[in-house]
Amino acid sequence: MELPVNYTKLTQPQRRQVRLQYIKEQNNLCMYCGETLDSPAPERITKKRINLKLFPDGFLDNPIHLQHCHKTNMTEGAVHAYCNAILWEYEGR
Repeated sequence: MELPVNYTKLTQPQRRQVRLQYIKEQNNLCMYCGETLDSPAPERITKKRINLKLFPDGFLDNPIHLQHCHKTNMTEGAVHAYCNAILWEYEGR
């Protein structure tokens, strides 16, 4: 699949496929923090507190998320769950 794609037009299986494609293309590194996706987000990221009330229950349960821009709906890359929360809460992405 050619990236980026419109996140809102993807089915759940397609989202998984796109997330895996980003992971491969990013050499298993988080698009946001640059650290390996095999481990949790680094302390320099998790030092920033997030307001869990802003996110759906279980938001942090899946360790790797497919990041997309909420303005354009286009996918941007694979990120740690915590990095995804930081992108949305602090940067509006």
